[in-house]
Amino acid sequence: MTKIKPISYFKANAAEIIRTIAEEPEPYVITQNGEAKAVLVDYESYEQQQETMALLKILALGRQQVREGKTKPASEVFDRLEKRWSSE
Repeated sequence: MTKIKPISYFKANAAEIIRTIAEEPEPYVITQNGEAKAVLVDYESYEQQQETMALLKILALGRQQVREGKTKPASEVFDRLEKRWSSE
């Protein structure tokens, strides 16, 4: 459940909000003039989101490369790796 608070509440209760987020990792939506302007999340959740985004970007790049025909058969890749390892 997302908590929605005005920026004035955040300013007056920042330490309490940070403590609450650390204990119960639920995002806070901070509003200004009645409009959502920012989201405050705990650091662990933020890191997980960043990792998820990075993986999604890698998947999107892979899909784009497949669409563009920038792929090679796995057998060719494994043959090249085998040759490289045997020459070392």
